[in-house]
Amino acid sequence: MNEAAVQLYLREHFPKENAACEWKEFKNLTHAVSGRKGEDIASYLSAIANMKGGHLIIGVEDASLRIVGIEKFHDYTPENIRQRLLGRCTNLDSEGFRVESITTSDSCKVVWIFHIPPHRPRLPVYAHDKSWQRLDDALVEMRPERLQAILSEAVDNRDWSAETVEGATVADLDEKALIVAREKFSEKYRNAPFAADIPTWDTATFLDKAKITIQGRITHTALLLLGQPQSSHFLPTLAQITWKLTGEEQAYEHFSPPFLLATTQVLHRIRNISYKLFPQNQLLATEVSKYDPRVILEALHNCIAHQDYQLRSRIIVTERVDRLIFENAGGFFEGKPEDYFSGEQTPSRYRNPWLTQAMVSLGMIDTMGFGIRTMTLSQRNRFFPLPDYSKSEPNKVVLQIYGHVIDENYTRLLLEREDLPLNTVMLLDRVQKKQPITDNAAAMLRKQGLIEGRKPNYYTAAQVAQSTGSKSDYIRNRAFNDGYYKTLILDYLKHYGSASRDELITLILDKLSDALDEKQKQNKFRNLLNAMSTRDKTIEKSGGLHKGRWVLKAPEDTEI
Repeated sequence: MNEAAVQLYLREHFPKENAACEWKEFKNLTHAVSGRKGEDIASYLSAIANMKGGHLIIGVEDASLRIVGIEKFHDYTPENIRQRLLGRCTNLDSEGFRVESITTSDSCKVVWIFHIPPHRPRLPVYAHDKSWQRLDDALVEMRPERLQAILSEAVDNRDWSAETVEGATVADLDEKALIVAREKFSEKYRNAPFAADIPTWDTATFLDKAKITIQGRITHTALLLLGQPQSSHFLPTLAQITWKLTGEEQAYEHFSPPFLLATTQVLHRIRNISYKLFPQNQLLATEVSKYDPRVILEALHNCIAHQDYQLRSRIIVTERVDRLIFENAGGFFEGKPEDYFSGEQTPSRYRNPWLTQAMVSLGMIDTMGFGIRTMTLSQRNRFFPLPDYSKSEPNKVVLQIYGHVIDENYTRLLLEREDLPLNTVMLLDRVQKKQPITDNAAAMLRKQGLIEGRKPNYYTAAQVAQSTGSKSDYIRNRAFNDGYYKTLILDYLKHYGSASRDELITLILDKLSDALDEKQKQNKFRNLLNAMSTRDKTIEKSGGLHKGRWVLKAPEDTEI
């Protein structure tokens, strides 16, 4: 969009400054993110979140909405500024917080829009150890009455999955699903003191013991996991799993309860071929399946357990040629997915407590947070990219399970370096997916010789490239010494006598590292010319600095 179109877009979506919307210039971000209390970006995030959430637009003139653009970014990007602000704004909800970047196509002015979620119940958002709010047109420390209003907010503790359904009976449950449920329960508790009694329980006793029904009454949980398809009308939601095949061949199928059986039916729809991976300098291949069935079922069961059924949305499984995508309604409920990769994080609460208890009783999930770790280790042990939640949204969890190799260097590295710690593999996985990593993480990987390149375009390091047969990729990504480029320019001018700026760009740009983006290459070229003309004094502009062609500087004028 050009500048006029961007301004129109902003006026349509964010037309008025109020408690939910703030416009600020912030052309220089060096001290604007966390600087003066009550005047920086962190303070505005706190104030807007402590009302009902909203938006902060920077790079625009206050009141007029004239686009001025952010001119000095310091070292901030839309990705890393989010992480830093989450660290500076206590209680800010990470699931709903995102930064949208817009660049005008004609004037190249950059505007950032901070989408700020409301504070969570009874949790004010703090910046600089203070809570802030909007009062009329001013940003002020939170008034006592506003703080009291937040701290006394009602919290909805209802568990939708435990609610009983008037009129539903055991006859509305699927007979085959009941048989499988009893088998799964018996297997789960085969070493329990009551294991010998399980076969003697009648259906009502079993369902209560398995925490599927409550005192014989049918719950939403019972209908989801064991209900007959025609009994779905008892559920005030869209109880459905949709499998969709995309690509050259297209197909889809909807699956209704009982979900205990439906997940296996979905699993059988997914095409699962085998791959052969060849470690460097080895004749014997390592054969792995495209997908681990346990990972597919784990992902499906997580969708069922954590779905926000009150949003009345179906669970969607999309099968692409290279990956599976699982989508369920409702944001990630406790923490961030990455917190659970190591298996050390244990969730303290659940969106559907009764449903999760029942699924634990039937061996479908655990409640210790090991599910994501299980998927992570399976992908790592099969040398594939790790589970990816980066496409998730505030009201939707999106999990991508890759069934192919993204970067052969990464895959062969896992084949040959089984000693790599999981946290290192996680970082290398982000590098191969071109996702941002922190400066500290990059420094650690670089110290171990695992990555090279300039931020944010990191790539596999030379020693890995050499051991994995990717030397050509390494050469394309490697940065030469500045002297190499300077010699090219000097040799060109000696041979042809003079050159325009465009001719020198043509000479140099395609030889710069592929790890640099176009803007970084232009900056590199500009710095080279500046160094050669002002510091080295080896070249100059004929006819003056701002006109003419580049030529070699005459020897008598060169300082020695």
